[in-house]
Amino acid sequence: MTTAYIVAAARTAGGRRGGKLSGWHPVDLAARVIDELLDRSGCDPAQVEDVIMGCVSQIGEQAFNVARNAVLASRLPESVPGTSIDRQCGSSQQAIHFAAQAVMSGVHDVVIAAGVESMTRVPMFSPGELPRKNGMGYYMSPEIRRRYGERDFSQFDGAEQIAVKYGFSKDELDRYSLQSHQRALRASEAGAFEREIVAVEARTADGATGEMHRRDEGIRANATLEGIAGVKLLREDGRITAANASQICDGASGVMIANEAAVKRLGLKPLARIHHMSVMGHDPVIMLEAPVPATQRALAKAGMRIGDIDLYEVNEAFAPVPLAWAQALDADPERMNVHGGAIALGHPLGASGARLMTTLLHALQARGGRYGLQTMCEGGGMANVTIVERL
Repeated sequence: MTTAYIVAAARTAGGRRGGKLSGWHPVDLAARVIDELLDRSGCDPAQVEDVIMGCVSQIGEQAFNVARNAVLASRLPESVPGTSIDRQCGSSQQAIHFAAQAVMSGVHDVVIAAGVESMTRVPMFSPGELPRKNGMGYYMSPEIRRRYGERDFSQFDGAEQIAVKYGFSKDELDRYSLQSHQRALRASEAGAFEREIVAVEARTADGATGEMHRRDEGIRANATLEGIAGVKLLREDGRITAANASQICDGASGVMIANEAAVKRLGLKPLARIHHMSVMGHDPVIMLEAPVPATQRALAKAGMRIGDIDLYEVNEAFAPVPLAWAQALDADPERMNVHGGAIALGHPLGASGARLMTTLLHALQARGGRYGLQTMCEGGGMANVTIVERL
C-alpha cells in the first residue's frame, strides 16, 4: 500500500439559509470548488481519475448523481466520472476515506473528494418527507421498529440524551455556543480563513448578485450569553435550542488526494499525509455519541494517545457532542475547534466533512502542529475518524 497525500483543500464560506449562496445551484457551487482545487494544486484536469462527493439530501437539484453533474459543470473533462455518497453528516469525510483508499491501493492516482449541500434550495429531510407525504413509504421498516421501538430516530432527542448522560446544563451548552462564535469571529477577523476559502459571487434566491462572498455568514459578531440563553427550547423540558445547535447552511468543500507516484510524476506539493482512517457504528437512538467510541478505537489502532494530537475538529452538530467527546477522551479543550465550529460557521450536511478537514489542515499549518484528528457524529449512529500528519 502506498501513501495518500492531500495536495489541495478548499471550501466556500458558509451561507445562511436564504443568504448569500441561496441563489447558487448546488451543482455549480460544487463545480467552483473543483476548479479551485485544480488551480491550487496545479494538477492537469485530465489527471483526475474520479470525483467522490458527499451529499445528504440527494433529491431535486442534488439528485441524479450530483458528483457527476458537478464534474460536467467544472473544468474537468467529460472522461472524469463521479459518484455521490451518503453517510449522513459524515458524507464528505467518507468521500475522503474512499478517495484515499483508491489512491493507496493504486487503483487511481489522483481523486477529488468533495461535498455539497444547499439547505436553502433542498431543505433538510426532503428525501424522506416528500415521498412519505406522497404515499411512497418511509425508511423506518417494521424490523427496525421492532428492534428499536416505535419512535423515529431523532438527532434532537439524541442531543438531549447526551446532555443528560454527560451532565451538561443548558448554561454550559450556551457558554460553549458563545465560545464557538467568539473563536470563529477572532479567526475570521485575523484572516485565518482566507487561505482555505474560495471566494464566489454572492447570489441570493431572488436573483440578486453582489460582492464576492468571502466570510462565513453565520458568525454573529454581537453574540452574547444573554441572547443565546434567551432562545426558545426545542422541547419544553429540554436543554437544546437553535442557538446551541449547528446552523442550517449552504456550502461546498473539497480536497484533492494523490498517491506517491502522482505526487512525483505531476510535481504536486502535499499539505498532509493520511495517517489513519476508520468508521464505526453505534447506538442509533442516542445517535450522536458515536464519535466517542470511534475515536477511542481509532487511537488504539493508530497506536496513539489523545495527547499526541495537536488539533481536533469535532463537528458541532449540537453543543453536547464536542463537550461529551472532550470529556470522555480527556481531551484538551484548547485544541478542539480552535477556529469555532458548526454552531458559528454552519453545518452544510454533506459538505461538512471536507469543510472540517480543510479548516483542520490550514489551522495545523498556521500553528505548526503535526497531527490533526477529525470526527463527526452521523445520522443512524455512526462516526468517521481521520488522523492526518501535516507536511
